[in-house]
Amino acid sequence: MQESGHDANPQMKAAFITGHGGNEVVSIAMRPKPVRQPGQVLIRLQAATLNQVDLYMRNSGAGITHQLPQIMGLDGAGTVEEVDEHERAFVPGQSVVLHPAVGCGRCEFCQRGEVVLCTGIQYLGEHRDGTLAQWVSVPAQNVFPMPAGLSFAEAAALGVNHLTAWRMLFTKAQLKPWETVLIFGIGGGVSLAALQLAKLAGAQVLGTSRDDAKLERARLLGADHLINSSTQDVVKEVMAFTGGRGVDVVIENVGAAVWSSAMKSLVRGGRLVTCGATSGDQPSADLRRIFIRQLQIFGSTLGNFDEFRDLLSLTERTGLRPVIDSEFPLDQTHAALSRLESGQQFGKVAIRVGEA
Repeated sequence: MQESGHDANPQMKAAFITGHGGNEVVSIAMRPKPVRQPGQVLIRLQAATLNQVDLYMRNSGAGITHQLPQIMGLDGAGTVEEVDEHERAFVPGQSVVLHPAVGCGRCEFCQRGEVVLCTGIQYLGEHRDGTLAQWVSVPAQNVFPMPAGLSFAEAAALGVNHLTAWRMLFTKAQLKPWETVLIFGIGGGVSLAALQLAKLAGAQVLGTSRDDAKLERARLLGADHLINSSTQDVVKEVMAFTGGRGVDVVIENVGAAVWSSAMKSLVRGGRLVTCGATSGDQPSADLRRIFIRQLQIFGSTLGNFDEFRDLLSLTERTGLRPVIDSEFPLDQTHAALSRLESGQQFGKVAIRVGEA
């Protein structure tokens, strides 16, 4: 295998989609190694984790502008391989974690620091080659020092799930320590991240799942009240726990299947933050409830660079560690995708890209 930057046609191993369908369109083979451009950092990746969008890109990728073949993977962590000579923030060999959103740097949203609202945004693994590869080259602003004490897989997990949960809880919902939060789908990456972060903030957390084993594991992570949504009435359980008041904040990424319960679980003036619609994106709006109870509804996706910096600082300070469900070598990406697709995972499904 050619790895040197001086080779005429350097190659690297990667997992990439060649079409759309099932695992048969996912190849693990050689692709051209990226050539670092000025202002970029070349990263030797050690680990990445899978996200629901990896399945979406494999299955259809509809609505996301991309070219085939497309290297998969949004988040990642590894070591710096090459940087500009004048780069002061990073040195070769340094352990780093990636922010997956590459902005244009020029639109009004980038100018005010909201890269996630960029009109020309490119996500790793969606609009451009991603992190299920031995190397990736990204703008220096997308590279952050890796918190001490984490494995590469744990660090990689921060870049999507925990950053998404951070923006939902603290930027959108403005969660306070004395408040209550209802989190749907405990077991999924964003939901578990929200549980961890909300408990660190001092809030009370209620969680739902259809799996008793996942509920018990969530209890061990500090959840205050857990609801089996297949055998219990979520709204009744919420009201019983809160003395008929309702929760201050709902965090959900399920969509239509839970929307009614989510709305009815909120206290008057409460806030609902959504970042997904895996069960459908056209629920009943329930407008009368929204305006009479003065509910607030926020949409949210990922987070900006400042939010990521704050998240990494908190991780370093508190010893927060993302929950890893399982780890697979890059050659077993098919098995990893199947694990995520099964819905049986508790935490992140990780891919070991490097040997470290």
